[in-house]
Amino acid sequence: MGSHTESFTVERHLTEEMGSITVARQIVRDALAAWDYAGQHEDVLLVVSELVTNALMHGAGAPVLRMTKEATHIRIEVGDSSEEAPKAREPGPADGWGMHVIGRLSSRWGISHREGGKVVWCELATPFAAFAPDPGGLRA
Repeated sequence: MGSHTESFTVERHLTEEMGSITVARQIVRDALAAWDYAGQHEDVLLVVSELVTNALMHGAGAPVLRMTKEATHIRIEVGDSSEEAPKAREPGPADGWGMHVIGRLSSRWGISHREGGKVVWCELATPFAAFAPDPGGLRA
């Protein structure tokens, strides 16, 4: 079976400091390169920046970043220890653009509550061909 149907996941525990945004971006940048992702890297990096920033500014505890590559999308999850869901804010310089950016760039997003906190997640759709071809050069 070709690489298009395989699922890959990267998970990292981040520190509770603003420098984690840069660390998260590098983790995602490395994963996208390793997966030969041909989609818009900057869109994925922007979404990760917003999710980690929101967890640090409005959540509690050290965030956990999880990124999964599926055949048709990339899923980004950022969990924290707060059970409080993100609040809709007016987009702009005062309150940031956060969830509005995530809503525009992702095909879907949501909040999953878990014991001891929550996970804010989003999925960025990608065409099948946005990942590297099968090693044998065959396309489904």
